[in-house]
Amino acid sequence: MLHDPPALLRWVAASRLPGEPRLSVDDAGVADARTLRNALWGMAAAAAHDGDTDPADVSVVNAAAAAPALVPRIGADGSRQWLPGATAGQLLSTVARDAVDLFTGPYAHRVRECGSHDCRLVFVDTSRPGRRRWCAMERCGNRSKVRAHRARHVEADR
Repeated sequence: MLHDPPALLRWVAASRLPGEPRLSVDDAGVADARTLRNALWGMAAAAAHDGDTDPADVSVVNAAAAAPALVPRIGADGSRQWLPGATAGQLLSTVARDAVDLFTGPYAHRVRECGSHDCRLVFVDTSRPGRRRWCAMERCGNRSKVRAHRARHVEADR
């Protein structure tokens, strides 16, 4: 949930973005993050279901990608870091540029929606055969297999 600047900062801390950038975030940055998130969600859903991408969503992503991105640097310890004092706009540009790479790259046709009845997460299927069904085996895949196993045993007991 992106309700306020601390929520956006928590999302950044939990993301897979290496080197956790130190950001300056305000309410306008949070609103921009929600707008980009909604556009990306629409594009991912369209890709997962072989639908048409909404041109308005593409415009939002392209506008965010056109802004200056986070500036990477090598830290004294050799790790990837970000130039301090980055803005939410730079973060969103970095995210949008990754989205452009995804939706125009070799895995664009492998965006999927989780097959679990109670999960709507989208993911990129990077498995070799390209037939992954769940967002994560540890989460939805395991629950689905347990449900199927129990259903078979209930049926067998009748």
